[in-house]
Order: sequence, then C-alpha cells, then structure tokens
Amino acid sequence: MNDNTEPIEILLVEDNPGDARLAAEALKENKVRNNLHHVLDGVEAMRFLRREAPYAGVPVPDLILLDLNLPRKDGREVLEEIKGDPELRLVPVVVLTTSAAERDLIKSYNLHANAYVIKPIDLDRFIEVVRAIESFWFTIVKLPQLNGRDVT
Repeated sequence: MNDNTEPIEILLVEDNPGDARLAAEALKENKVRNNLHHVLDGVEAMRFLRREAPYAGVPVPDLILLDLNLPRKDGREVLEEIKGDPELRLVPVVVLTTSAAERDLIKSYNLHANAYVIKPIDLDRFIEVVRAIESFWFTIVKLPQLNGRDVT
C-alpha cells in the first residue's frame, strides 16, 4: 500500500491520443492522487526516465504504463532498456497494448514486464481496466520508494 501522502507518479508511454486521453480521464477520477506524465514514443520515454532534456528534474515514476507498438523506439526495446538499467529496473512496468499475440506476451514477460494487459476496445471497459491497474498497484501492492534513492 502507498502510505505516502505524496501523489503517485505514473508515466504513460502511449502514441494513440484517444487511448492516452481515456487513461488520463480514468486516472483523474480514481481515488489515488497521482501525477500523470505522458510521452508519445519510446525515445521520449527513455529521455524521461533518464531525466535528459527536456525532462531534467522529473521524478522517477512509481509505475510505467507502456504500449508495445510505438514509433521511433518500440515498447519491447523500451522494456528491455528499463529492466536492464540498475536505476530503473525496480520500477513496475505494465504493458498496456492492443496485441493479443502470444509471442508479444511471452517476450514481454521474458523482458521482465510486471504485468501484461490487453486494451479493451470498449471505452467503458478500457476505463475500468486502467482504474483496476492503478488500484492494484497503489492500494494492494507494496512498492519500493525510488525517488531520491540509490536502488543498486
């Protein structure tokens, strides 16, 4: 459980504006206070996570919601970089994708995704799924406090 009074930091890596908007709405209306950061592709995701310009000073996210099919740098590559980086590997990554392909599921878990969720096509169900992800990760699961700490 998150006993901290600070808002939860969530990084959404999503190139589809409609899905990003729905996720933002679902997270805004939920019970858990959060700051949602949104980037459109894998290159920007890694810049954000490494706090490179223009993201200097941003917090380490408490959770990453990662689409697989991204421009410039694919979500699989991003996941591999995150989980291979000692400073980032403890950040939970939930793959949130339209892909129901078994190969994507297996590859994501082989790359140490913390969860794999297929985006529902139905809008109301999509919002329910995003809320369930947030509820699970921030009211049930105990997460390490990564901001400002050396995790190696």
